[in-house]
Amino acid sequence: MSTDVQTAHLVNRRLYRIVRGLVVLVLTGVIVAGFLGEIPQLDILEQSARNLYFHVPMWFTLMAATIVSAYHSARYLRSGARIRDVRAREAARIALIFGGLGIVTGMVWARFTWYEGTGVWWNFDPKQSMAAVLLLIYGGYFVLRDAIDTPSTRGRIAAVYNLFAVVTMPFLLYILPRQMPSLHPGGEGSPAFSQTDLAPAMRWVFYPSVLAFLGLFWLLYTQRVRLAWIREALRVEQREEVAAGLQDASDS
Repeated sequence: MSTDVQTAHLVNRRLYRIVRGLVVLVLTGVIVAGFLGEIPQLDILEQSARNLYFHVPMWFTLMAATIVSAYHSARYLRSGARIRDVRAREAARIALIFGGLGIVTGMVWARFTWYEGTGVWWNFDPKQSMAAVLLLIYGGYFVLRDAIDTPSTRGRIAAVYNLFAVVTMPFLLYILPRQMPSLHPGGEGSPAFSQTDLAPAMRWVFYPSVLAFLGLFWLLYTQRVRLAWIREALRVEQREEVAAGLQDASDS
């Protein structure tokens, strides 16, 4: 059976091409506008405010990916369908990628705003630290998966862990940091965005950037699931061939 037939039910090819074209178009515009477009002169942030177009959408994308992953984990616990476990795993994998990029862009942003002239890249700000803890929790998800050999057992235990992980997300990214003194917007109950942080001119780039990053997640997620399902099918075929060979050997 060809790989196209094996994975035809996993993706709408026409929709995929449309979304891919839109994501490439919008992300190209965001990158050009983000680096070359005019922005308001903001106190402290100055030209580093351009990072808003990339850093914040990365975290929105992580949140979307973790929710998608948790949804499929819940469906796996209910149905036991292997594809649900694959979808949960690949969404969590992409969440880690965007979370890592969010941490790195946040470190660079902090280095040239909060800690300029100090040489400090990481100061254990509550928002930074809580975000790092969240990534460690999701890293533990993959460590747990690798520690269990039986697919069905691995899927069930990983699904339960994944549901726990997604519950921690709002606490680590929103609730706890808002209760602590922090240089990051949103600390001690301050608004995450103020009128000056997101000037009207910047919204024309920021909102399309959020949509483009979410679209990029969907593209990567769709491809990762498709590739993973092909690998699953190949492993099944190999096991069947080995079993058939052993049967032939025993018969002879």
